[in-house]
Amino acid sequence: MASNFYSKTQKSVGNVWATVNGYTVAGNVLSSIVLGISLSNTTGSTISANVGIFTGNYAAGTAANISLLTNAPISSGGALVAVGVDQKVVLMPGYSIYVQSSATSSLDVVMSVLELS
Repeated sequence: MASNFYSKTQKSVGNVWATVNGYTVAGNVLSSIVLGISLSNTTGSTISANVGIFTGNYAAGTAANISLLTNAPISSGGALVAVGVDQKVVLMPGYSIYVQSSATSSLDVVMSVLELS
């Protein structure tokens, strides 16, 4: 079994849901373990952040959006660890992590991933 570590980043996330650097678990990967997700407020005001998992396949009628973090406040210049320390998240092929901010171009995201194939 092969394993690979990746760091995925997304700069200036705004109020539209976005994947972290377009990352979706590929079909040839057994599973992907999200080791950490850090969110950083790059503005001069408090914002709120959302983090979710997109699961399944729209074409097959099995898609769902699962919330990991909802409207979590992040103070000006502050950061929040959405996943990490004692919590890890396992993603299956086709799954993605999505992030959103309450303000335009206000959130930087770093996600650490271990893929098993």
